[in-house]
Amino acid sequence: MPSNETRTRPDQIAAPTLLSIVGRTYFPIAFVARLPYAMVVIGVLTLVVAGRDSLSLGGVNSAMVGLGTAIFGSFIGAAADRWGQRRVLLIVGLLNSIALIFMAWVVFSPLPDSVVLIAAFAIGATAPQVAPMSRSRLVEIIMSTLNGPRQQKTLNGTMAYESAADEFVFVFGPFIVGLLATTLHPVAPIIGAVIMTLVFVSSFALHPTGRAVESTSAQPRVQAPAKELFTFGVFVVVLGVFGIGLVFGSTLTALTSLTNDLGRPEEAGLIYGIMGIGSAILAITVAVFSPRYALWARLLSFAPLMLIGAVIMASSTSMVTVIIALLLMGCAVGPTLVTLFSLAAERSPLGRSATVMSMAGSAIIVGQSVASAVNGILAEEAGTSAAMAVPMAASALVLVAGMLNLLVGKEARKRDLVHS
Repeated sequence: MPSNETRTRPDQIAAPTLLSIVGRTYFPIAFVARLPYAMVVIGVLTLVVAGRDSLSLGGVNSAMVGLGTAIFGSFIGAAADRWGQRRVLLIVGLLNSIALIFMAWVVFSPLPDSVVLIAAFAIGATAPQVAPMSRSRLVEIIMSTLNGPRQQKTLNGTMAYESAADEFVFVFGPFIVGLLATTLHPVAPIIGAVIMTLVFVSSFALHPTGRAVESTSAQPRVQAPAKELFTFGVFVVVLGVFGIGLVFGSTLTALTSLTNDLGRPEEAGLIYGIMGIGSAILAITVAVFSPRYALWARLLSFAPLMLIGAVIMASSTSMVTVIIALLLMGCAVGPTLVTLFSLAAERSPLGRSATVMSMAGSAIIVGQSVASAVNGILAEEAGTSAAMAVPMAASALVLVAGMLNLLVGKEARKRDLVHS
C-alpha cells in the first residue's frame, strides 16, 4: 500500500530526527510541566508574607522548599532510574499537589508557624523533577536511536534547548506568580501550580517517550553501582550548577534591595529579567558551536565572563551600568548552564542519568533558595552594597568549578561518555 511505502522509505529509516522520534507534543508538554517547579519558591514566599505578615518567615519558608528539594530531589531521580519515570512522576505529582493545597490552607489557619514550615519542606521534597527527567529521557533516546556525527550535534542542541527552557521558566515563573498574586489573590499562584502539576506533569509522565525509554532494551535495566554517582567529575558538575543557582538567587535579592533603595521595589523582577532573557537567547546559540569547541574550554570561556559582569555590577553606581552588567552576565550564564548539563550527560553512570540530572537540577533550586535567604538577611543587616557583592562570589565559585574540571582526567571522560 502507498501509505506503508511512505512510512518505510529508506532515507527516513536511515536518518530519523529527535522530533520525529519524540513527537510534536513532547516539547510543549515538557515545557509547561516544569513551570510549577519554577513558581513554588517565589509562590511560597508571596503566600506566606501575605498570610502571616512576616517577610522573614516567608524567606525561611522559601529556604525550606529548597531544603526539601536538596534532600529528596536526587532520591526521586534515583527512583525514576530504578522503577521508571512514569510511575514515579505520577506519584510525586499527586503528593506535591496535596502539599501545595495544604500550604494554601495552613497559611491562613490558626496553626503555628512550624506547621507552615513543614508544609514548605513537603512541597520541596515532592517537587516533580521534570527538567532533569526530560534531559535524562532525551539523552537516553539520542544515545540509543541516533548514530554517527548527528548524535553529538543533536545532543548539544538538545542540551541548549533544555537549558534555554529552564532559563525561560525561571524568569517567567516569578512573573506569573506576581501577576496572579496581584490580580487575583496571593493563594492563586499555588492553585495555579496545582492545576499545572495535575494536568501537565501527569501528561509528561504518560507521554509515550516515558515508556520508550524504559523499553529501549529487551534486557532488564542495568545500573552502575551507586558509588559511581560520587565521582569527582560529577561533583564538579553539581558544584558548578549550584554556583549558577547562587547567582540567580543572590542577583534577584541584590536587585530587590537596590530598587527598594531607589523607591521602586516593583522594578526588581523586570530588571532581573534582562539577565534571564539574555541568558536564554545565548543558551540556544550553543547548538551551533563546533564539536571541536570542547566542553572544558566552553566552561573556562564563559565563567570568567560571568564573573566580570558580577564585578561590574558590584562596583556600579548607576542603574544603566547595572543593566549592562546584567546583560554581560546573561551572555555567560546560559552557555555555562548548557555546558554543565552536557558534562552531566557525559558523566552519568550507566542507568543513572535521571539521578545525576536530578542532582544537578536540585542544585539550582538549593542555590537559589540559600542565596535568596542569606543575601536577603545580608542586605537588611549590612546594606545593598554588601548584597551586590554576593553574585560576584557566586560567579567566582562557578569559575572554580571550571578550573577543577580540568582535573578530571581524559580517561575518566572517555569512560563517562561510554556510560552515558
